[in-house]
Amino acid sequence: VSVFAVRRVEGFHFPFLLQDVDAAYMTKVDLQAKSDSLADEINFLKYLYEVELSEMQKTVSDTSVVLSMDNNRNLDLDSIIAEVKARYEEIANRSRVEAESWYQCKYEELQATAGKHGDSLKDTKAEISEQNRTIQRLRAEIESVKKQCETLQSSITDAEERGELALKDARAKLTDLESALQKAKADMARQLREYQELMNVKLALDVEIATYRKLLEGEECRWGYRGLGGLGFGAGSGRGGAGFSYSLGGGGCGAGGGFGAGGGLCSVGGGCNSVVVGSGTVLKKNTTSMSVSRRV
Repeated sequence: VSVFAVRRVEGFHFPFLLQDVDAAYMTKVDLQAKSDSLADEINFLKYLYEVELSEMQKTVSDTSVVLSMDNNRNLDLDSIIAEVKARYEEIANRSRVEAESWYQCKYEELQATAGKHGDSLKDTKAEISEQNRTIQRLRAEIESVKKQCETLQSSITDAEERGELALKDARAKLTDLESALQKAKADMARQLREYQELMNVKLALDVEIATYRKLLEGEECRWGYRGLGGLGFGAGSGRGGAGFSYSLGGGGCGAGGGFGAGGGLCSVGGGCNSVVVGSGTVLKKNTTSMSVSRRV
């Protein structure tokens, strides 16, 4: 995170660094122009100094004195000529020394100025070199960051594609699970309905069995125990109906009947008594049987 922060700061300062580089380059050009101008001025002053010095020397060497001599007078011409020559040499030497001193001062000032500007130019060149190195380093870092961004972008794209595939797979599985859940709910509801129907059938059969038991007990009491050889009772149920049978044997007397659920008929015979019971319940895969025998 710190590296990215530093790179972000460097990227933020990069335009300002470019502006500083441009300003330094313009300063370099300006200083170079000034240095060239000063060098030209120094050369011109040197040339001017040499010309003036040569002219002065030529003037001193070509000086001639015209004297009108009066032969009638006794003059020391040699001393006069020597005095005049010494005076002019003194004047020439003094002028030459003053000119040389002035030109030397100017030359030293120009050299100092040129040296100062040369130092500034060297500093500017060093700064420009440093800025160029900084620019190259920043460009290398920018290229590295661009490559990292491209790598991250490709990774993000791959992750998005994998996520889309995983999401589609999960949605398909969710659809399958929802379908299985709906099917399981439908099966459970169907089983509950079948269970409720079976419970209703069981309840109806229990009621009918109790009713037939009471009828049998009543018939048994009515006929008494005379000549009663045996008593048989049976009940059954199956898909689509239920059946019941009863028989009494002994002494040439008998009773029989049948029962079926779903509009079936039950009859008990023996004299003038008969009972009919009907039911609209449909039975599925259920069978019940019971037998009773009694000896007297």
